[in-house]
Formats: sequence, C-alpha cells, structure tokens
Amino acid sequence: MSGWVRVFAHPNALLVSHVHNVLESAGVPTELRNLTLGGGAGELPLGECEPEVWVAPHNAARAGVLVREALEGPAERRSAWRCPSCAERLEGVFETCWSCGAHRRD
Repeated sequence: MSGWVRVFAHPNALLVSHVHNVLESAGVPTELRNLTLGGGAGELPLGECEPEVWVAPHNAARAGVLVREALEGPAERRSAWRCPSCAERLEGVFETCWSCGAHRRD
C-alpha cells in the first residue's frame, strides 16, 4: 500500500495497537508496520524499528484528531448526563449507559 502516510509511531507496540484499533473502529483503514522490528534496534536506526500506524493521505487529518483524542482525551470535557431510558446518572466520558445500553442524546 504505497502512498500512505504515517500518523503514529511509538516504541510501545501495545500503544500502537491501541491507536490502530481506535482508528479502525472509527472507520479509518490503517496499516500496521514494524511490529516485529524491535529486535533490530542497534543494527538498524531506532526510528526505523518503532511500530507505526499508517493511513491513506485523505484520512490523515481525521486520523490525527482521533489519535490525539485517544492519547489525551477529547478537546472539551463533556458534562455528566442522565440516561433517557433508565435515568441512570453517568459521567460525561460515557456515550452509552452502562445500565441499559441506551446512547447519549445531545
């Protein structure tokens, strides 16, 4: 898949996999690279051994926002809310009621 752009790289493969999963679940096709090159560090430049997440150029801007939110949280904090179905009080970080499964309505 040539022509793709790197949107995230980190020495921790679990963090790279998390970012990959976040993008994929948001409908952004990704490609993982260098997941097994860690053993080459020292023989190869360190920057070329880090696991990476790549996306198509037209998805780069959206992927950048999603990566930032995955690592730092949303840009603005949302307030607590009451579930419209069961009236359970939920913190703002939740989009779905843990009690009944209803979605937040904003």
